[in-house]
Amino acid sequence: MPQGSSFRLVAGIAFGLAATASTSFAQSTGTPAQQEPAVANDPYQWLEDVKGDKSIAWVREQNAKSEAELAQSPQFRKLETDVRAILDSTAKIPGVEKIGDYYYNFWKDKNHERGLWRRTTLAEYRKADPKWETILDLDALNAAEKENWVWHGADCLKPDYTRCLVALSRGGSDADVTREFDLASRTWVKDGFFRPEAKGGLGWVDKDTVYVYTDFGPGSMTPSGYPRIVKQWQRGTPLAQAQKVYEGEPQDMYIAAQRDLTPGFQRDFVNRVIAFYNDELFLRDADGKLVKVDAPNSANKSVHKEWLVLELRDAYEAGGTTYAAGSLIATKFDDFMAGKRDFTVLFAPTDNTSLASFGWTKNHLVLNVMEDVKNKLFVLTPAAGEWTRKPLAGAPTIGTVSVAPVDADDSDAVWVTATDYLTPTTLAIADVSNDAAPQTLKSNPQFFDARTHVIEQHFATSKDGTRIPYFLVKPKDAKNDGTTPTLLYGYGGFEVSMTPGYSGGVGKGWLEKGGAYAVANIRGGGEYGPRWHQAALKANRHKAYEDFAAVAEDLVKSGLTTQKRLGIMGGSNGGLLMGNMLVQYPQLFGAIVVQVPLLDMKRYSHLLAGASWMAEYGDPDTADWEFIQSFSPYQLFDPSKEYPPVLFTTSTADDRVHPGHARKMMAKMLEAKKDVRYYENIEGGHGGAANNAQSAHMNALAYTFLWNELSK
Repeated sequence: MPQGSSFRLVAGIAFGLAATASTSFAQSTGTPAQQEPAVANDPYQWLEDVKGDKSIAWVREQNAKSEAELAQSPQFRKLETDVRAILDSTAKIPGVEKIGDYYYNFWKDKNHERGLWRRTTLAEYRKADPKWETILDLDALNAAEKENWVWHGADCLKPDYTRCLVALSRGGSDADVTREFDLASRTWVKDGFFRPEAKGGLGWVDKDTVYVYTDFGPGSMTPSGYPRIVKQWQRGTPLAQAQKVYEGEPQDMYIAAQRDLTPGFQRDFVNRVIAFYNDELFLRDADGKLVKVDAPNSANKSVHKEWLVLELRDAYEAGGTTYAAGSLIATKFDDFMAGKRDFTVLFAPTDNTSLASFGWTKNHLVLNVMEDVKNKLFVLTPAAGEWTRKPLAGAPTIGTVSVAPVDADDSDAVWVTATDYLTPTTLAIADVSNDAAPQTLKSNPQFFDARTHVIEQHFATSKDGTRIPYFLVKPKDAKNDGTTPTLLYGYGGFEVSMTPGYSGGVGKGWLEKGGAYAVANIRGGGEYGPRWHQAALKANRHKAYEDFAAVAEDLVKSGLTTQKRLGIMGGSNGGLLMGNMLVQYPQLFGAIVVQVPLLDMKRYSHLLAGASWMAEYGDPDTADWEFIQSFSPYQLFDPSKEYPPVLFTTSTADDRVHPGHARKMMAKMLEAKKDVRYYENIEGGHGGAANNAQSAHMNALAYTFLWNELSK
């Protein structure tokens, strides 16, 4: 959870592949694929049987064909080795989280494929080569337990931080287990808290009590496969005896609870997520009574110490004032609960600005504002009436800049990271209570030669006249003669912004070869706040696809590339984008990589977590199908049409977006004798890979395929 009690669970259960990321699924989610009747005229529905012998045999056959085509050349092997070296590099910035007096990091490299949970001091961390103390070795744990655990994080109990709730996933799936760990002895607590494998979690109340939201048996999970019931569980008692705190409605999306352990402001909250960007927050008193925090369901409700901060997605009328969608407003929490509605506006959007994020330090609130997809940082200080405001001194002014508190309870320090497509990420620390410039602590190494390229920002004009920004990284000596192989990436959903970031894989796999790389900031994303997202919801989904097509056409119009040399790639919701580019705009592209995609929009809400995305796409079992079918690639595919070469990639262990989407589309196109290939990783969850070796292999497959097709 974010600091304080900011409940936006949807951020953690959305697709998650926006920026270029075992028990059977039936046990963990009640896979509807095994419960629903067959769909008429779908001869490939048998491929929805995730781990069935017939399905897996088909997967292995397709994998072998793709490996034979793409993975046998010396060029492929070199690229795979180069990408693996980047992923395994010990020179990368080890991101840390302050827990008590120590700074914790989860680290993977070639010697630790599953990873080490380790810690150091700030004094050591400042050094070029810090000394680390290993807390948990996941590779050793897997060897001892004959498991394939993937790290899902740890929650350590304030204020002494001696006990932690550690989440582990088999193979990288969203479903995981939670086990209690003793930091002092570095051992699992015998007879400690243990949550069996399911989607959900545990959260500390105190050293002998937790909130648990998980699979409690039939009827306890939502249609999205997430918890519908939250209970309070006392140490030493069976999970079956945990006391119910709250039960959501059958069609809800996610139910959870949390104790805010901020010293002096301990409060308990229950969150009812009805759908994406539609949730209710309740304050739970000492007697267990729930009182609703009566703010708009669409607002992000954040409670920190005495403050309630609302990030508005829709206009909000309160106290005789109307606050615009995209605004950030604040009031005293206790006053709000008492019925007062006097807010201070901390941020109001303009036509070209939006709020990227905000975060509390001990005494200040730091705003990250985007202006035409470029970051500006401001420090706000609470005061009676208008809060004081000033720019963060010395903050980087180029590339993507992000900020996060070091310790919101005890410090005004923040981490400041900066990056762009050609500049490795740097990490600095700053004290926002003074005007001293951030001190750079770490920098990632140069993983590719960036001297040959330049970054530009352009704007394309979409079909309805909307200006669509996009970033372009191109060779300095590129001629406008259409000869430059160009890769265009996009996402366009769930209010996720696509901002510049350094990728060694893109650099090695594409830029160093002389290619150009573009990223489209299409509607559906969050680049201009909620209005940009809402402009492409449901029946307006086509606008995201028109935007992406406009960027593609602009790249060709500029003379940089041609249709035959323009490739595209995207994953998850971006995979749905790629699917629609394939079936609706095939003439614009020379090759397409479709990663962990959503493609069968008639079935999506019945597969794994699909029901949780109906606020984004609509409900195909209602009249919504009239517009959903207009962006359902599986149904729109026409065997009589010509399509560009395609590579589908997915993961057997993905329990968020069902691998059946990619499987069925591949099978349909294969039957029609189209130019397609397919690769499915057996592990990896929604990120596609469970370790660096698998990530390197899948990256090398994608870039090899694209270069083969676009450099002809």
